[in-house]
Amino acid sequence: MFRFILIRTGGLIGVLLAVSLLTFFLMHWVPGGPFDAMTAATAQMIPVELVENMEKLYGLDKPLWVQYWLFLKAALRGDFGYSYYASGRSINELIREHWPHSIQIGVLTLAFSAVVGLGLGIFSAMNPGKWPDFLGTGVSLFCMSVPSFVFAKLMQYVLAVKLDWLPTSGWEGWSEPKYWVMPVLANSLGPVLTLQRYTRSAISDVMRANYVRTARAKGLNRRRVTLIHIFKNALTPVVTVAGPMTASLITGSLFIEGIFRIPGLGWYTNAALGRRDYPLILASTLLWTTLISITYFVTDIIYALLDPRVAYVKER
Repeated sequence: MFRFILIRTGGLIGVLLAVSLLTFFLMHWVPGGPFDAMTAATAQMIPVELVENMEKLYGLDKPLWVQYWLFLKAALRGDFGYSYYASGRSINELIREHWPHSIQIGVLTLAFSAVVGLGLGIFSAMNPGKWPDFLGTGVSLFCMSVPSFVFAKLMQYVLAVKLDWLPTSGWEGWSEPKYWVMPVLANSLGPVLTLQRYTRSAISDVMRANYVRTARAKGLNRRRVTLIHIFKNALTPVVTVAGPMTASLITGSLFIEGIFRIPGLGWYTNAALGRRDYPLILASTLLWTTLISITYFVTDIIYALLDPRVAYVKER
């Protein structure tokens, strides 16, 4: 296990270096720069002398490989520089301010998706060809067919504009549940679809396994067979997708946060892409990559704990 952890840690470092390198050079190769975007946003020409001074201030006048090396050295110290647009505020400060909102909406989405997706998947698998199976299939087809941003706009029109039950947008954190409903529902379409399909497929496969037939033949009651022999073994493929899904949810959604005016990291990153705010783009990308890689690593360990047949050491 120690060797596996060492190898995965080295792989994580390699992935972060590769992602940072690709992100850095790709965003610089895109036509236009941060001050071109600033000119377009303000509809006013910025004097050439001011642009040159700003480029010198942020180190944009240096060759690209020098800029990347300086960024890499600072990033190793946990310093991602300062935003070009947020009045000289540091990237670390912006992440600390906006990320909690994304974590809140992500945790709520994950909780709702787990209850609905796992519940529908379990009932569908345990009742094949019956109304719970048809219900689960119908919900998953709806989630697959309707884009989240379309569903979000539809809910805004019906629930907020026509019925006036909920506010159209905004976010007040944990204290105001009325702001949760529409963002969580819209953000849950993908997770509910994934969890429902994986859970149903996994449980259906396990129920046809020989050891389940043997347990039933021994006279074990249905509850024991279901909890001990079916659910435990069916959790393995579900855990595989649940880990990365969690990391993706808590880093924020570009569309949902933008539609509902949630001041999270996803919304701010989306704005940074249009403004060519290089430091924030790099920091957000590396944060997302780190969380995804760590969750895959943790998922592999949980996978081995759930299934003793999985081993991460080479057998002699």
